[in-house]
Amino acid sequence: MDQDVFMAIKRLADKYATELKKQVDIREKEMEDDDTSHYLLYRVLGVTNDEGHLIDLYQNKGRFLYKYAGAFLEEAAITCIKHKFPDSAKVKIPNTLGNRPKTFEIDCLVGNAAHEIKWRDATTDGDHITKEHTRVKVIREKGYTPVRVMFYYPQRTQAIRIQETLETLYQGIGGKYFYGDSAWQYIHELTGIDLLEILEKIAISREQ
Repeated sequence: MDQDVFMAIKRLADKYATELKKQVDIREKEMEDDDTSHYLLYRVLGVTNDEGHLIDLYQNKGRFLYKYAGAFLEEAAITCIKHKFPDSAKVKIPNTLGNRPKTFEIDCLVGNAAHEIKWRDATTDGDHITKEHTRVKVIREKGYTPVRVMFYYPQRTQAIRIQETLETLYQGIGGKYFYGDSAWQYIHELTGIDLLEILEKIAISREQ
């Protein structure tokens, strides 16, 4: 394991963990003064005040956790790529097929490989397919190969259908689509860095 990369990702994890705790602590403090009159509806539906409080609390915690977990993993993956390919970079290209949006962002451009890196994508919005179709066409017309790397596949039926459509879209335009185990393997093969092993090591250190 490359210790320089490990320490860089460990520092990144520490930064996100600290910021996550800070935001959660602030929100918990704010919630002490929240109006809880809506608990009446919870009780009508058979949910106690205590349970309702926990539901509200963890819903708020979950929003922050999903945000920071995603941002951390995406940045960690890019850290691995940049270690192997120092000239790789985030790039914006103009939307040549429309005005909305005016530009599309490539998370990490390595040579001609335009990487879209996501920790997961649980969207069920059909418009998402249209937007992504435009994005990959613009990228392809620019002379790049669209590469989608998504580490965690959705588990709900409608979200899975969206991803299946996106996979077909990428393949049909000559791009590549990696998800789940294949996403971790792709990063490993591309960079020589086992990101999954690094994250498991950091996670174990937190539990000791």
